[in-house]
Amino acid sequence: MYSSKNKYTVAFYNLENFFDTTDDPYSLDDDFTPKGFKRWTESRFWNKVGKISRAIASIGLDDSPIPPVLVGIAEVENKSVIKALLQSKNLKGIPYDFVHFDSPDERGIDTALIYNKEHFQVLHAETLPLIVANTNGDRDLTRDILYIHGKLHEEEVHVFVNHWPSRREGAEITSYKRVKAAETILQRLEKMDEEFPNCIVMGDFNDDPNSESIQTLMNSKRFINPMKSLLSPISGSANYKGEWNLFDQILVSHSFLNYEPDTHGFVKAAVFAPRFLSEWRGKYKGNPFRTFGGGDYLGGYSDHFPVYVVLEEYK
Repeated sequence: MYSSKNKYTVAFYNLENFFDTTDDPYSLDDDFTPKGFKRWTESRFWNKVGKISRAIASIGLDDSPIPPVLVGIAEVENKSVIKALLQSKNLKGIPYDFVHFDSPDERGIDTALIYNKEHFQVLHAETLPLIVANTNGDRDLTRDILYIHGKLHEEEVHVFVNHWPSRREGAEITSYKRVKAAETILQRLEKMDEEFPNCIVMGDFNDDPNSESIQTLMNSKRFINPMKSLLSPISGSANYKGEWNLFDQILVSHSFLNYEPDTHGFVKAAVFAPRFLSEWRGKYKGNPFRTFGGGDYLGGYSDHFPVYVVLEEYK
């Protein structure tokens, strides 16, 4: 019989444009205001808060007795939307806190890490700027990489939360940006005192497991990618024009395969795609139930499914 004792979930979730309703004069968030193109009202915002918080509270409960101890999130506008999320009825009973920094992204969307204070202690946090140019030579004002050094129970862990540059101009023509993001993580690892530290690299990489950027991480021989087998013609974390992709992934260092006392060992990886997070009918049945479809408000959760890994603490 499968036991969930001493098993803990680490998750990542792209929240699909989790904006507040206030116009920030320093970012391109005008669409997400009450009078903007998306007609982003308080009622729509709070509907999203309720849905996203329900999703986070449910991730991995078949594998662990508690909601995730770590949740990397992407496409959040600022600290206020994260606070609203954590104070919602679905999450306020969980001792969650978060790490967030504003990034230079033009739209004002960032990454963050939500963590359970009873299981994880933050020792240090910083951003790793992604310095990369567009094809015209101007800097691409994209998301920083969020880096957190902490303790999962008594074991030190280095966590990187990512939302790499998009494929909007084309997958191949923008590939170099995501390769640069992978190289930025490897450069930070090379500066550490430990030769093979415990690492979790999570995010929306805007690339699949076999893409050059992810392979850049894998070629370092530091990681395993337990997500690789989860992509198929009928499953993934997001669906674009009828095709599944697995841009959302969690990579872990080989040290999570040691299974020694006082450490955490890798158990499984999964896409969290229950019925309530999915479209129920029509040609998009089984796809993520998203907040918007083009300019149409659908009132769903996100255009991505969360992904997660299960770690077991060995005593």
